[in-house]
Amino acid sequence: MKTKPHTPQKSDEKGAVRLRPGKEESLLRHHPWVFSGAIATLPADIEEGDIVTVTDCDGNVLGTGHFQIGSISVRILEFGIDTLPEDFYFKRLVSAYTLRRSLGLIRTDNDCFRLVHGEGDFLPGLIVDIYGDTAVMQAHSPGMHLARRAIAEALTRLPEARIRNVYYKSETTLPYKAGLDPENEYLVGSYDGNIATENGLQFNIDWLKGQKTGFFVDQRENRSLLEKFAAGRTVLNMFCYTGGFSVYAMRGGAVTVDSVDSSTKAAALTDANIALNFPDDPRHRTYAEDAFKFLADMPGDKYDLIVLDPPAFAKHRGAIKNGLIGYRKLNAKAFEKIKPGGILFTFSCSQAISRDMFRMAVFTAAARSGRKVRILHQLSQPADHPIDISHPEGEYLKGLVLYVE
Repeated sequence: MKTKPHTPQKSDEKGAVRLRPGKEESLLRHHPWVFSGAIATLPADIEEGDIVTVTDCDGNVLGTGHFQIGSISVRILEFGIDTLPEDFYFKRLVSAYTLRRSLGLIRTDNDCFRLVHGEGDFLPGLIVDIYGDTAVMQAHSPGMHLARRAIAEALTRLPEARIRNVYYKSETTLPYKAGLDPENEYLVGSYDGNIATENGLQFNIDWLKGQKTGFFVDQRENRSLLEKFAAGRTVLNMFCYTGGFSVYAMRGGAVTVDSVDSSTKAAALTDANIALNFPDDPRHRTYAEDAFKFLADMPGDKYDLIVLDPPAFAKHRGAIKNGLIGYRKLNAKAFEKIKPGGILFTFSCSQAISRDMFRMAVFTAAARSGRKVRILHQLSQPADHPIDISHPEGEYLKGLVLYVE
């Protein structure tokens, strides 16, 4: 028998979000989400995006965070207090910048990186990527949307960062039911060029109309790894988007590099990035075609290094089954077509798909292919996409480097 979901009631008193008995345990372990089913009462005057105090059933303060309507009702910004510290956002941004500097990401040959990775930087609901002197900000919660101008101002005050422009890009990332009607816009500065440098290679970053913040900085280390395998190989980069893997393969000494994406805009951006780094180089070709059709139609003795970096096949838990079918089909076709002695880089960026689920999908595809396959590397997101140890949901990128006999 199904039970009706618990709906928290609004209290007559102003102040705190009060939890039901026993529902404080996850917050005591510093997990930053309060789910709606854990809440007993809400303040009478509460509005979406408000900064609220969360207490246990006895009124003991557990933390302070942003309230929103939905399954995740509060995202905790600070534990154990009922008021945020003065200049809260600036201090958190300084901490995030200090970490990136200690990681060696801020160099003359590298000026693009993720500065804020949501819960991993204790700023749940906020993403900030840096491209040269421009910060591209995305809000994933109403609270961060309402704080966007304070955050933008704090970004420009970061010591040494020299951020002159802050572009806000949240039209597609905020809950549509919130009725916030966000607009993509420059909160600070304006457009003054879009070329950024990653590990000595240059890229056109389309933060105005491109996917996410304009570039997938989370694949930086994996692109560098692919470069080490590229010498003397024929490379196929599927779902190429900006052509990041293709550019690294070219520098790594690939014999030929073919880039494939169903989007003609992505294909054009890949061509622009190849031309930026390797003008008039005949080794590269781009195809604006469906990935599955391209794999099905291509000869089986052409490529000995294949990259499969598709968009998320499962964006929520209800799509897991179909997503796993997609990963099996895609990898099975790659196993079928790759040359003996070939290297396969295969990825999933679906947060709903666990590392074990993805591995099993790839292993099943390998078994069905009849090929001997060995794991050379197991890949994840880089250090500028940190995972809060109390919030394992922050891990989303999974990858394998495979040797196929």
